Amino acid sequence: MPWEKKYDETKVLDSVMHAFWSHGYEATSMRDIVEASGLNRGSIYAAFTDKRTLFIATLRHYDKTYRTDFLARMARSGNAKEAIIATFAEAACGAGKDERPGGCLLVNTLLELSPHDPEIREIVDGSIMAVEDFFRTMIAAGQAEGIITDRLDPGQGAGSLLALFLGLRVVTRTKPRQTVIDAIASQVRTMLEP
Repeated sequence: MPWEKKYDETKVLDSVMHAFWSHGYEATSMRDIVEASGLNRGSIYAAFTDKRTLFIATLRHYDKTYRTDFLARMARSGNAKEAIIATFAEAACGAGKDERPGGCLLVNTLLELSPHDPEIREIVDGSIMAVEDFFRTMIAAGQAEGIITDRLDPGQGAGSLLALFLGLRVVTRTKPRQTVIDAIASQVRTMLEP
């Protein structure tokens, strides 16, 4: 008789994702995973094979739940310039102010695992490239509307915004000084001014 799941996979992935997000991959023990998921070890191994496979599933869940939905919401938050500014503001406002762990699981994974694991690096790189594409698209749209400087090359500008965004996500792993967040926001506005 085949094994039958008796749990909500999305809820399990969300709970385990938060454990990995809080502690990092290496520091998250199987005990942490069992506690977060509410499943026993046997069910976890039957469903996901091993810790790494489960981590990859949670990373993809995070990408869908946070990155994809986040960028779609930001794209609808006003004109192209407002969308870029809102992206930074929203990423900064969550810094230690809600139940989510600090920073960004993708960026945390980039720092912890990507240099050593090609499959994980590919997932993270794809997500980060999507953020860069978002910035490139918004810059081009803003230039077409005349609200973003035309002196800014969309590709180079997107790369610069990505670097600032990744830096913001790294500093929000802790409770950063507001002056650091304000400096990043100011740099973004300055880059975009026509």
